[in-house]
Amino acid sequence: MATVMNRVDEHGTNLAAANDADGYRPTADEPFMSLRQQAYFRQKLQQWKDAILRESQETLSQLQVDSLREADLTDRASSETDWSIELRTRDRQRKLVSKIEAAIRRIDDGEYGYCEVTGEPISLARLEARPIATMTVEAQERHERNEKISRED
Repeated sequence: MATVMNRVDEHGTNLAAANDADGYRPTADEPFMSLRQQAYFRQKLQQWKDAILRESQETLSQLQVDSLREADLTDRASSETDWSIELRTRDRQRKLVSKIEAAIRRIDDGEYGYCEVTGEPISLARLEARPIATMTVEAQERHERNEKISRED
């Protein structure tokens, strides 16, 4: 299956390479979720995913190298607490990787950048700040209000 990363524009320019080389940023002046915007967000998501996986591998390597055999009980407890926090962070990042992969699938399916509730385009500023966003700010706020009301019941 061809991906946006391998697509070229009408002039034969590789979109991913062009995005990277010229410092491209999506703007409201161009068609929403054009091939170039899709390539930009795919690249952004893939780089984010790669960074998370790299950090995760570094944590695993560090766990294998470091030993928790400190002689002092206080030092050992402190190390165990540090590793516990690190592993919880990695678990949250594992869940984030799933969301990144889902966003990449939405690009493949042509659904990326559109609110899953209203179908309206999600603002480029929101996608820039949170590329895994699935709702517009307004829809997200309504969702969170409804969630809060449900918890209070």
